[in-house]
Amino acid sequence: MTRYHCAHAWLPTGVAADVLVEIAGGRFVAVRPDTPLDAPEAAGAVRLAGLTLPGLANAHSHAFHRALRGRTQRGRGTFWTWREQMYAVAGALDPDSYHALAVAVYSEMALAGITCVGEFHYLHHAPGGAAYTDPNAMGEALIAAAADAGIRITLLDTLYLTAGVDGRALEGVQLRFGDGSFDAWSTRLDRLRPRPHARIGAAAHSVRAVPVDALTAFAARTDGLPTHVHLSEQRAENEACLAIHGRTPTELLADRGLLGGRVTAVHATHLSDTDRAELGDSGTGVCCCPTTERDLADGIGPARALADAGSPLSLGSDSHAVIDLFEEARGVEMHERLHTERRGHFTGAELIGAATAAGHAALGWPHAGTIAVGGRADLVTVALDSPRTAGCDPAAIGFAATAADVRHVLVDGRAVVRDGVHTAVPDVGAALREALATVAADARAVPVAPSEADGRRRIGAAR
Repeated sequence: MTRYHCAHAWLPTGVAADVLVEIAGGRFVAVRPDTPLDAPEAAGAVRLAGLTLPGLANAHSHAFHRALRGRTQRGRGTFWTWREQMYAVAGALDPDSYHALAVAVYSEMALAGITCVGEFHYLHHAPGGAAYTDPNAMGEALIAAAADAGIRITLLDTLYLTAGVDGRALEGVQLRFGDGSFDAWSTRLDRLRPRPHARIGAAAHSVRAVPVDALTAFAARTDGLPTHVHLSEQRAENEACLAIHGRTPTELLADRGLLGGRVTAVHATHLSDTDRAELGDSGTGVCCCPTTERDLADGIGPARALADAGSPLSLGSDSHAVIDLFEEARGVEMHERLHTERRGHFTGAELIGAATAAGHAALGWPHAGTIAVGGRADLVTVALDSPRTAGCDPAAIGFAATAADVRHVLVDGRAVVRDGVHTAVPDVGAALREALATVAADARAVPVAPSEADGRRRIGAAR
């Protein structure tokens, strides 16, 4: 039995003071508010000053995109020019270099209070598309990296077959993403096994990258698994889908049975009223990634309307332009303010819920994301005396804190961060510098896919 005394803790009923938490076997076995530190039952408890939250869940990650931070923001461009730079990185990685990069990235997440990540994984094969001896070598590298960084992972193994809604074949670096057929992907998925820290889910990359017949087979194959899909991130996707199928991407997914409570649509930025109703009525979740959506100039999605329609909202850092779920949570509210010219669309509790319980549920960890008896013993302590949080109402922490304010992190009862230092990777900055230097050196030698600067092939191009 391990005891922690939280000066303040975010419980399902709201923020409470003097909360004694008891942990055994990686689970909460007692949660006792209004228990002073000098109470007999608190004897020997570890003191956690500040505000202690449930573990944060990063529901949408592409770990290798972290290599693009601070390298793609200079000058002008679009999603499509960014994509070519992304391809250069994708072409450079092998299982060893990807493991090293992912350990560093997931350790950065742990420092930010993230206890679980959903890795939307499509970098499957060797350059040219040939399978490694273990066809899941790249996915296994990510699962191992999460263990080394001390966090949980849901590996969302991704089906990626075509280069556009028109069914064009994959080429260049994209060949690493594809298995050649739905059956080949399904066979490879069968070889992945869950671990205590890892669950296996699935993703259909998008309606650009998965033909309609394969979407139907995918929906049946993944029944019961946490399932994610990029949806309507760019207007070009909608235009191509309407031109070829006469339906929006959301309508196409609905037709093929790929909506519902086990499904999370990522981005869902450019939606019709009918699309929003389809998603909400089916209980399909939506993962918002505001910092990436800003960085890539995607647009502002209808988060409040989706939540009101019935779609649970979760959060992701996606391309990792920033790894900070407090910033993602704020972004959901601030985007609504910019769009409507009004304030106050989401409460602090709604935003923290998106960052915690809703994110874990979207990743297939329903007993995580709350500080409650029986739940997974994840704790994230945030300072209330930093230059950013001093004077902040604890219930409004989502509007003030940043990742830099995280002081302590427990994952399944294990201390992963103490006093702002990762217990297994003491210098995360150095780990990132070393991993990123290797990737940058390798990426310079990798040719990217043919240029699309003239715009002739942009419509429906796969990310």
